[in-house]
This record gives sequence, structure tokens and C-alpha cells, in this order.
Amino acid sequence: MSAIQKINILNKKKWQFWIDRGGTFTDVVARSPRGDIQTLKLLSDNNLQYEDAAIEAIRRILGTKNEIIDNSKIEFVKMGTTVATNALLERNGERTLLVTTKGFKDALKIGYQARPRLFDLEVILPEQLYEKVIEIEERISPRGEILTPLDISSSYKEMIRAYQDGITTIAIVTMHGYRYPIHEKKIATLAENIGFKQISTSHQTTPLMKFVSRGDTTVVDAYLSPILRRYITKIENELEGVPIYFMQSNGGLTNATHFKGKDAILSGPAGGIVGAVKTATLSGYDKLICFDMGGTSTDVALIQNSRARVRRETIVADVRVRAPSVDVRTVGAGGGSIAFVPELTRALRVGPESAGAVPGPACYMKGGVQPTVCDANVVLGYLPSDVQLGGKMEINREASVAAVQSVADAMGIDLMAAAEGIIKIANESMFGALRLVSVEQGYDPRDFALVGFGGAGPLHANALGVLTDAWPVIIPPGPGVLCAYGDATTQVQDEAARTYLTMAGDLSDAQLTADLMELQVRAGDALLKDSIPASEHEISYQADLRYAGQAFQITIDFTEAELKEKGVALLTGQFDAEHEQLFTFKLDDGHEILMIRALAKAKAKAIAERQIGETGMRLEECKIASSRFYYEGNWYDSTIYDRNKLSTGLEVVGPAIVGEMDSTTIVLPGYVAMVDKVGNLLINPGALATQSSSQQGGK
Repeated sequence: MSAIQKINILNKKKWQFWIDRGGTFTDVVARSPRGDIQTLKLLSDNNLQYEDAAIEAIRRILGTKNEIIDNSKIEFVKMGTTVATNALLERNGERTLLVTTKGFKDALKIGYQARPRLFDLEVILPEQLYEKVIEIEERISPRGEILTPLDISSSYKEMIRAYQDGITTIAIVTMHGYRYPIHEKKIATLAENIGFKQISTSHQTTPLMKFVSRGDTTVVDAYLSPILRRYITKIENELEGVPIYFMQSNGGLTNATHFKGKDAILSGPAGGIVGAVKTATLSGYDKLICFDMGGTSTDVALIQNSRARVRRETIVADVRVRAPSVDVRTVGAGGGSIAFVPELTRALRVGPESAGAVPGPACYMKGGVQPTVCDANVVLGYLPSDVQLGGKMEINREASVAAVQSVADAMGIDLMAAAEGIIKIANESMFGALRLVSVEQGYDPRDFALVGFGGAGPLHANALGVLTDAWPVIIPPGPGVLCAYGDATTQVQDEAARTYLTMAGDLSDAQLTADLMELQVRAGDALLKDSIPASEHEISYQADLRYAGQAFQITIDFTEAELKEKGVALLTGQFDAEHEQLFTFKLDDGHEILMIRALAKAKAKAIAERQIGETGMRLEECKIASSRFYYEGNWYDSTIYDRNKLSTGLEVVGPAIVGEMDSTTIVLPGYVAMVDKVGNLLINPGALATQSSSQQGGK
């Protein structure tokens, strides 16, 4: 049914499931009561065979098929999902009403008047998520003075009309409501009495300064939460009584009842980053550049000291969301990205349009006819069509050849040149995203290791290592299901924040500590509600700083022990160092603390590391078949190896192909892949391979 990998872990009496629902594939990692690990990969959309991929995967692994799932066999389900992301990208969220202070009806539409494309002759504003706006007579000053009393008499009728028109979702955003929410609370009560089903207020959604970003986030939460709630309800109905946790954009889990739209936009990519950090750290690497190449897109992130960078504001599909998220940048280059040649330029283009799961690449034989990155890999021999490497899905090379030939004919070049051109353009697109998180942030990629995962990532990882000169290239075990494995290695997390607006020079260590302790209690409440005792909470802190007068801030992470040792000077010192890293200068004073927050996370549970391969097997015994692939204008004879049989210390010399159930790794000519102590494949140039085998880590 699926590849089974042995794992040395504590015995459990029930099944545990970790699921990542992507745009093209749904990946599942399951742990049986015996301690075995099973992995399964299904198309996310396959309505002819099943309604929901996650539920279908659980059925298949439990062997229940169309029967009712015996929920008593399941201990918990942890899941990352792109449901909210797709709803935002496709603009099919809930119809939403925005209620705001009189005079600010168009504030969110105007935004910050940013022009990302300066030379466009026609500026097209992004489509707003809300359908209608109602202004209400009210105004509170920045100091909490009621300048205009709340008067809802005229607006009440408009709210009723909107509700009668079928709008059941409302976002409430008032000036300075984040700090003085009395009016927002009264409007919310009124909306509840009218019958609105989803009510998002800015003081609950994101109690932070800056009207536009606070308003945008509140609207996003109102727009997506009903979609998310319906999906969660469907899962809960199938898995009644089973604890269900969802991955948040910040890389932490939350109970299904607390999962909100604003925290779900990067739910899927966050799991992969967590999993990549876990596996690379075990090999001794703590400075990483990660790329997760799936069927639709590629997500990249930079890791320092085994910690992912977290952004406080994210722009997804032209929508600003002010919520903590792993600093992931996305580019429209995936295995399903469509290659085409515009008639005007006759220049080959790849993406961002994707064939998705349906109809998919031509080689899937599910109705797709347009050439994709996946088809180019088949034509070049990177995905051998005559050998079923690990999964059950068969691929058709003739269909891929026909699809890619259309590109070759349009450009007047031969088939192999067209296929290689598609791959090179996709690689350059991903390389641009990798530069965005490294070089453009002041980091040299040569100081980092490159981690490639996702279903298509290992096919392109060696080539991206060449472009970035980041070595070794690390391919984790089960790279195609690493996002699901990341869900297994993270814990429940929550945070509490408050606007501070205090000059560091005017703040005492005692006052800062007291304010953070108050936030710590609030952050831990959600964990206590999930029956996680305070003794199992891991607490950390953050502060957003800037030099007085700046329009942006930098987030500083620290612990209680570090605060006790250095006090406020800890924050200013770290800020100066980060500022100098980014902008090559720092100032001596004028530090302003804008925000402080406490983060509460459940302590990690013991989970043994996956032991890949049967110790003692020789490389010859791991061989599946002989093959060949096309690289840089030439054909190379290659050997296909079964990754599940590769043992620690074995070296695979390129040209070679390493296959497993969920992904395929290419080792290019002149490069060597070594299996390390935890099953990672470490790819290095031939000259560096010997050094890597004797000394792992160092980055």
C-alpha cells in the first residue's frame, strides 16, 4: 500500500496521524500502535474516488475503506492545510461586511498607496475581500477620550439589510479600537443580535496599532474563518471524539476550535520548515536555506541557529495579514507549473499557472495536455517512466514527449533542448526566491546548507546547490512527506502581545519584566484550556524595536534568563546587531520599543528519529535498475537506487537516481550523495565528499 519505514519509538496503543493537505498532493505520516511508521501520498482533489483526501488516507491506512472509521483507534490527528490559502488565492471566501468609523470607508482600499510596479501605466488596485462597507458615527482619541459617542441608529438598518441580502460575516474595525474596544464590543453585540454568524473584531483579531494592517487582518479573518470552520466541521464529523490539531502559520499547533483564518494562510509551508530544521539539526547543521517544491509552488526560508525567522506581517495574494508567520517566500514554480511560449515574444515561460492535481501534468494521464515541469523531468529521464520507483502512480513518457514537443515546435528547437530549458527556467525562478531570503537580507548562501524537500524538491536540489554554491545539499528521509512529519515534531503554541510605544532609555528592567510576566499568563491560557499544565510550558519573549522616527521595526527574540542577565540592554544590543546586518549601520541611542509579546509552547514530546535503510547492505544490493538521463546537452548512463535500502556511510556517485515512495533525488555528474547517521542524503561536489564523510556539520 505504501512504503513502511521502521522507527524506534515509545509504544503507543493507538494510531497517530500527521497530515499535510497541499494544493496538488495530500501527504500522510501515520504511527501504528506497534510503532511502525506508514507514509501515504494522495491527490488532494480526486472527486471520482473520494470526497476528502485526508479522510481517505486515514481510511486506507486503517483498512476501513468505505466503512465508518473506528475513532477509538486514533489518539490524535495533526494537520497542516492550504484550505484557507486556496480560498484567498481563488477569492472564494465568505461574503463579508465591513463596519468602520465614519470617514474611513475607503481607508483599506487606499492602503499605504504603495506601487510595487512603479512603471505600470495603469495601476490596478487589488480586489477587496469585503463586499460592502458601513460607516458608523463614533470616534475615540489615541488617549481613550470619546470624541464622538457611538450612534448606531442609522447604521443598524443598513446592517439588517446586509444580513437580509445574505451576508452573514462581519468585520468590525474602529479607530484606536485595538486599545479602547468599548465601541467595537457594542457593535459586535448588535451584530450578534441581528444574526451574523461570523463576527471578527480588530481588538480580538489583532490588537495592534496601525489602522490599515489591523483592518486588513480583521477582514481576512472574517473572510476565511467560515470556510475553515466548515472544513474543520467536516473532519470532526468523520473523526468524532478524536483530538484534532492544526498547524498555524507561525509553526505552532493549535486546537481545531481555536484555529482562525488569519493564522491559517501559511499553515502548509510552516510544517515543512519545522520538519526540515528538525532533520538537518540532527545532522549537525543549524544554518540552513530551505526550499519546499511541491506541485503548485515552491516555498523558501532561511534558518539561523536552528530557528526559523518569523515575520509579523505577510502579504499573500495582494492581501496584507498582520499575524505571526514563518518567514516563507513563495514563487510559482512547482512540478505542475505550465510551460508556454507567448506568441508576441517567442520566449519560453514557466508558471505561475499550474496544472494542479486535476488535470495534472500530461504524464499523469488524467486529462492534462499542457507541458509542465514534471513532464520536462520525465523527458530528460530524471523521472524514469519504465521503472516504478516507490509510489503506485504510473507515468507515461509518450504523453510528456507530446506535451513538451509543442514548446519545442513553438521555439524552433529540438525536444531535449526545450525540456532542459523548462527545467533551467524553473531552477532560476527558485534561485531568485533563494536569493530573496539570503543575499537580499545580507546573508551569503555559501555559509549555509541547502535543504531540498517536497515531492519535486529533490529532483532540483543538486542543480540549485550548483547555483547557490550552498553545500551540502541535504535531502531528508521522506522528503515528499516532510511537511506532514513537521506536524509531528511541533507542539501547541499561543502568544499574547500588547502595544508598548516606550523609549528604551525610559524603561527600567523591573517594569519590562513585570509587563512580560502579565503577557506570559495570557499566552499560557490557551495551553491550559488544552489540558497542558503550566509545568509543561516553554516560554519565550519578543520585542519589536526601531530607532525613533523609523517607519519599520525589527523583531528581537529572547528568554527570561537572558532578560534577567542583561535587562533592557539585551534588546537594544540585539537590535543594533540585526540592524547593522541588514543596513550596514547602527546608532548609539533613540531605541523605541513598539510591541512586546510572550510566546507559550508545550514542551516537545519524545519522538525517536527515523532509522532509514538496513544496516550492512552494500551499494550493489540497493540497485533497482540501470537508466540514463540528459544533462547539459549530453546523455549520461546512470544507476537507480532504492533509498530505503541505503545504509549509513554509503556513497552514491553521480550520475545517479535515488528513488523512494514520495520523491526522487537526482545526483548530477561530478557530485556524490552520502547517507549520514540519521538517513539524510548529503550531496557535495566530488572534491568535498570525502571531507563531508569525515566531518559532518559546521554550518
